Parts: sequence; C-alpha cells; structure tokens
Amino acid sequence: MDTAVARSTHNPIMDLPEVGITPLKDLDATVTVVGSKSYTNRFLAIAGLASEPTILRHALHSQDTLLLAEALRAFGHVDVEADADNETFFVVPNGRPMRAPDTAIDMGNAGTPIRFLITMAALAEGRTVLTGNKRMCERPMGHLLEALDKLGVEAQSTAGNGSPPIEVSGGTLRGGSTRVDGTVSSQFTSSLLIGSVGTELGLELAVDGDPVSKPYVDMTIAAMATAGVPLWRSGYERYAVPGAARYRGGDITVESDASGMSYFLAAAAITGGRVTIPGISLDSAQGDVGLVTAFADMGCADLSDTTGITLTGGPLTGIDIDMSNMPDVAPTLAVVAAYARGTTHITGIGNLRVKECDRIDAVSTELRKMGVSVDTTEDTMTIHGGKEPQGAVIDTYDDHRIAMAFAIAGLRTPGVVIRDPACVTKSFPDFWDRFEALRGDR
Repeated sequence: MDTAVARSTHNPIMDLPEVGITPLKDLDATVTVVGSKSYTNRFLAIAGLASEPTILRHALHSQDTLLLAEALRAFGHVDVEADADNETFFVVPNGRPMRAPDTAIDMGNAGTPIRFLITMAALAEGRTVLTGNKRMCERPMGHLLEALDKLGVEAQSTAGNGSPPIEVSGGTLRGGSTRVDGTVSSQFTSSLLIGSVGTELGLELAVDGDPVSKPYVDMTIAAMATAGVPLWRSGYERYAVPGAARYRGGDITVESDASGMSYFLAAAAITGGRVTIPGISLDSAQGDVGLVTAFADMGCADLSDTTGITLTGGPLTGIDIDMSNMPDVAPTLAVVAAYARGTTHITGIGNLRVKECDRIDAVSTELRKMGVSVDTTEDTMTIHGGKEPQGAVIDTYDDHRIAMAFAIAGLRTPGVVIRDPACVTKSFPDFWDRFEALRGDR
C-alpha cells in the first residue's frame, strides 16, 4: 500500500515523557518533509540584512528558525512575520536603524543561528549579548571571535572560554581581510560571508586547515547568490565578497530538508520497504543527500530525478565511509549499520562531539543498550553488525537527531522506547505526525 504522509495538528506524543515504537511491515510511503533547516536559517539571516522585503516559502518553522526570527526582530530594523500554517516567513525592512537589544538574546541551543548572529551583531549600534542554554555555553566560538578581531570588531566570550555568552560591540564592522580556522565548524566561514555583505570594504577571507562540512559553505554561497550577491572563491580556502554589495529581497522557495528525509530513507533501508521523498534531488547542494549513495552502497536500490528521491531497502552490508561532508546524518547511518552484515566504519565526524550533545558518545551508548558492539575514537565510530539489535529505552540527550534516528530502529525492533520525544521541535516539529502516518490506515 502506497501511503502519502502529510502534516497534521499537534501530536499528543509531544506531551509524553517517552513513547514506545511499534514495528512496521510492508512500508510503502511518500513522505513530504519540511523545508531545509540549513537553507531557512541562511535565507532568514540574509533577509535580515536585505534592503527589500523577502518572503520565504516552504520554510522550516522549528525551534531554531523561530529563535533566529525573534532575534532579527530584537534588532528593531526589520519586521518579521512567521506563518507556520503556510510555511512562510515575511521579512520586511522598516526604515529603523539596526540596534543592539537592551537585553541578552537567548538562542537556546541553536548553534547555526547564534554563529550567524555574532557577525551580524557587529553591524548593529551598541553592545549585543548572545547567550543560550547550558550546552550552548560549552560550544566553541573562539575561532570566529578571533577572525572578527582581525576585522576590528570587539567580540568576546564573557566567560573567557571562547563560548557564549558572547558580547559584541556593534557598528564596527567595515570589512577587510581576515582568516578563520575551518577545522571546527563551517558555520564560522558562513557567518563571516553572510555578515560581510553591505560593509564598506567587503571581505577577503582565508580559511586555515582542512575545512569540515564543506557542503554547508556551498549552501551559504548558493543562498547569497539567490539574494543577488555572488562572490569570488578559490576552492574552500579563499573567498572575496565585494564592498558595498546589497542583498535583494524577493520570493524564495526553500527546498526540502535532506537531513529530515534521512530518517524516512533509513526506515526503508532497515525494513526492506520503499519511501519516496518529493521536492529534492541528488543535485542538491545539501551535503546530506550523500546518504542516498551510502545506503545504495550498503545494498538499497535508489531512484532519483528532478522531482524526488525513492529508496527501496534490501539486504544490508557494512561499508567504510568518510562522513565529514554530511556529519548530521552520521547518527542515522550508524543506526542503519546496526542492521547490516559486517562492519561499518564511519570517519571524519570529530565535530559531532561539539554538537547539541556529544553525538559520538550518545549514539554509541544507545546502540550498546540495544546489544550492538560499537568502537569509537575521537572522530570515528565502528559499528559491528550481524546480530539483531534488541529493544531498549533510548535516552535522547535533548538532541533531536538522536531521537529521530533511534525512532527508526523501533520500526524493525520491538521494545524501542524514545525518551523526551518533544526534543524533535529543534529541527522537525512535525516529525511524529509524519512518522505515525507511515502506517497509513492500518
């Protein structure tokens, strides 16, 4: 049976402390996933600096994007309307100057938005304080602060550890030449590129080290070009943004979220079923579409064209894979690897240790609860398959990606229970609606 999966109203699962997952057979579904979180964040930040109104369609309304929208409002220079029912954001310049808010901007655990805002705050009059929850106040920002210092911007960690709270003295960003370390987060590069548009001198940026998560920089450059600001680049090492450039507004449609689709493709992979995701293709700049190829290498059949991606599960075999260009879907692949024959060795994922939680430790701990043998190093995971995983109560560490990846395991393994199911609101508020709809009317 082919089941179409769509949006619904508030799911009562979100009010529960934990939810048990019932296994599913004969999966055949079309799943419409939310708009890309990464693109929504980028287009919102760009719209906040544009000289014309912007409407974002098929935009993700999640904890992260709504926090960014509220932060833009707090600077006072744009009006932002969030219409969740129609999946749109309207961002309209109102003619007032961009000024630091009187109170600190609390970004919770929204890592990408707070990093974008650090550079943007240097454009606002006054002193902006950016903070977040306990985990956010452990996440590294030091390399971005050092790069801004070379541009004459006073931006400092008030705790002196390179992490939030961050205090930025605004009105000081004129542009110029700087360097940033690219080995911890691509978001530092993206923050500098997005925030430099409109400065008098533009930006000449050199990136040191072997940059992580390169496709996210490609997404930033694509988003900037969509908004009328192309830039010069030499690989992932050097970039130049012209001085006094301006973002234009306009009507922008956000493509479907490759990270969000990963969970439903994983459902097909481990159940032997079939899932189709419309609104995205393998040509997407989102690095996480690479998971489709990884699943094909493990034994799934994939079919892709300009209208969508279809994956059909099959007997799975472990693979060796470098996931440095798609670290956000490494937890998804690790869970699928538990159902594959042989060993899966995942490399290039050291930056998972500084995400919403230490995802390497979290994934390995929860897989071991399920009886799966896992070895880890600072930047690798090795999953030993061949033994059917067992049911377990899964701790989610206030991390949306842990909750969603392990929920998929419950579609094959009886006895999987997911704690704190509401943590998915960070990136995919409708996840449980779409997850339950996989079952159709049965």
